[in-house]
Amino acid sequence: MTINIRKFNINDLNEMIEIWNEVVKSGVAFPQKELLDINSGKEFFNFQSFCGVAQDNDAKKIVGLYILHPNNIGRCGHICNASYAVASDARGNHIGESLVKHSMKTGKELGFKILQFNAVVKTNEPAIHLYKKLGFQQLGTIKGGFQLDNGNFEDIIPFYHTL
Repeated sequence: MTINIRKFNINDLNEMIEIWNEVVKSGVAFPQKELLDINSGKEFFNFQSFCGVAQDNDAKKIVGLYILHPNNIGRCGHICNASYAVASDARGNHIGESLVKHSMKTGKELGFKILQFNAVVKTNEPAIHLYKKLGFQQLGTIKGGFQLDNGNFEDIIPFYHTL
């Protein structure tokens, strides 16, 4: 698998929406509950400061993506936030790591000073391991900050990294 990360284009939308919705449907990582369709997906991805896709050049398909946008406004507008999604059949190939590294570089190029994750679900151990490996700092734990589909609540962990 040869991966290239690049800015998304309109031709990527169907594959991006499929991957994004797969993570939303799982109910264990993203706060969103609503699924994207072609119209809402186009609007959502175009609204971001940057949206990158991981393309498998061998299979000629999108296997992951990330969104990058301001985490806040005004005096905190130098902090960005990102979300990552990797197709379930492509996981375990370090695509997530490549997406995070690309987003850190892109965030810095866009003038952001800090990348912050507001709500990493405590049970998302692969993500937590990756963020710690890349030098992100844990900010604590928010008890019961994420509602699972079954109605139970799980802890979330905010992380940040200076760009």
